[in-house]
Amino acid sequence: MSRVFTRFTALTVLALLLLSPALLLEARAEPIQFQSADGLAITGEVTRPQGAPKTAIVLFHQAGSSRGEYHTIAPKLAEKGYLVLAIDQRSGNGFAGIANETAKRARKASMGTKYTDAIPDLEAAVAYARGPLGAEKVIVWGSSYSAALVLALAGQDQGFADGVLAFSPGEYFSGKPAVKTNAAKIAVPVFITAAKSEAGQWAAIFKAIPDTTVKTGFVPKGVGLHGSSALIPDRSTNEDEYWGAVEAFLAQNLPPGPN
Repeated sequence: MSRVFTRFTALTVLALLLLSPALLLEARAEPIQFQSADGLAITGEVTRPQGAPKTAIVLFHQAGSSRGEYHTIAPKLAEKGYLVLAIDQRSGNGFAGIANETAKRARKASMGTKYTDAIPDLEAAVAYARGPLGAEKVIVWGSSYSAALVLALAGQDQGFADGVLAFSPGEYFSGKPAVKTNAAKIAVPVFITAAKSEAGQWAAIFKAIPDTTVKTGFVPKGVGLHGSSALIPDRSTNEDEYWGAVEAFLAQNLPPGPN
């Protein structure tokens, strides 16, 4: 009886996994926690590919959001061979039922939760990827306000990132920092996109990036969406179009390298 029950249970679990790929993918995410420079504990999730990846992609969410923004995106990037880290920044709330734990702690500690207050979180995440996670190269990926921040930080600090992907960036900070001004100093490959209607929002920033730098500006044929949600099937109607552009950019300019 025991053997029959065990065999039945194993087959049932296998069937559920085969029928629910999202469940299988989500199970690969590992919860982690590390500290920002000011002592705030940052919640994140690491999604690992097979082998020993050398290149990490660090994912930052949009306003009012959380690491949940990347629950369908992170596994797909890991399948391409990248080590993936998605975090909760202190400026946010939740996404798809996933609460922003970092923001909760920041509010409880009466710490700032404006967009630019999240800069130490972005910097700490990149340092964590290079340090404890052992990445030799780090690609930063931002959504909306964090897209603008990664562009500004990549220009301010040449060692911040080895590549940048920015979804719906803009001048969101009243010039402090000035995204366009800092983008003019970027020296790593850059990919920028947004909803089709937002193309004018990032055009000046894209133009400011030196022509000596590899840069791709992608305007979709379809309507698209604001931020990284453009790649989420349940939200976007043309996510495949965005994924095609993202995958081509990464393959040509920032491949994961040998695992």
